[in-house]
Amino acid sequence: MRDLTRFRLALLVFLVLSSTGCLFHSHKVERQVSTAPLKTATQQDLIASINAQAEKIKSLQATVDIDTSVGGSQRGKITDYKQIRGYVLLRKPAMLRMIGLLPIVRNKAFDMVSDGKKFVLWIPPKNKFVMGANDVVATNPQQPMENIRPQAIYDALLVHQIDPSDIAVLENGFETVLDSKKHRVEQPDYELNVIAKGELGWYLERKVIFSRTDLLPRRQLLYNQNSELVTEATYENYKEDSGSSFPNSIEIYRPLEEYDITLTMVKLQLNENLGDDQFVLQQPPGAEVVHLDRNQPPSQSGGSSAPNTK
Repeated sequence: MRDLTRFRLALLVFLVLSSTGCLFHSHKVERQVSTAPLKTATQQDLIASINAQAEKIKSLQATVDIDTSVGGSQRGKITDYKQIRGYVLLRKPAMLRMIGLLPIVRNKAFDMVSDGKKFVLWIPPKNKFVMGANDVVATNPQQPMENIRPQAIYDALLVHQIDPSDIAVLENGFETVLDSKKHRVEQPDYELNVIAKGELGWYLERKVIFSRTDLLPRRQLLYNQNSELVTEATYENYKEDSGSSFPNSIEIYRPLEEYDITLTMVKLQLNENLGDDQFVLQQPPGAEVVHLDRNQPPSQSGGSSAPNTK
């Protein structure tokens, strides 16, 4: 009887305090949503836009400013490198050359070339000449430049066509943007998931995220067949060139290798004629040769050449 009385008393106190707001209070949580005018498109509209833009761009040559940072949770720190000037040459279907210059003196910091299958990388300050297949992974935390692969740069520079054999799925999402007052707000976007069939079966190959303000790609997420995110490319400040829209700034983040490269266009030319000789990099005499192909022995001579460009 005494326990029942205590329970009733406790319940009465709880109800009284609850009614007066002594135990809790509530407040409104407002969702900050962008008020920018939005455009609409269908899945087929977005696929057609990607394919049309990809078809227009046959080659690219650009003078760029290169900002690089290396590190993350795996290394326990992030190192930012001083901005350098560089050059990028690209020719479809798979040719890429990228050159970086040392600050002030403007000598070459690196020079790398790829034909889509193999690549070579020349690092003059270390007198090192690295070569191997594009898919060879050689993560060296002490030498982050040697971990960069031209194929990763090539795939991030362009939003490639969607193959008819792939499966495309469109979803509505949200991205965080800055409004006119520099406030962080949420804004609806379109996210196109591209599913391809690989050696291990169907997998999410990439996700292309479109801004709803102009229906242009803002980000591209590329995955491997193990469902790992291998590249996150961010595109900003689009400009018109030769009838094509191309971003003035491209950030390329590689989470597995933990490096981030931002290319800011200083001068851009699309669809100029680029010859085979512009994608040839000969091994300098006396350079230390590093073969990354697992089944190839180290070079004993100085007769290596750049990838076959024919």
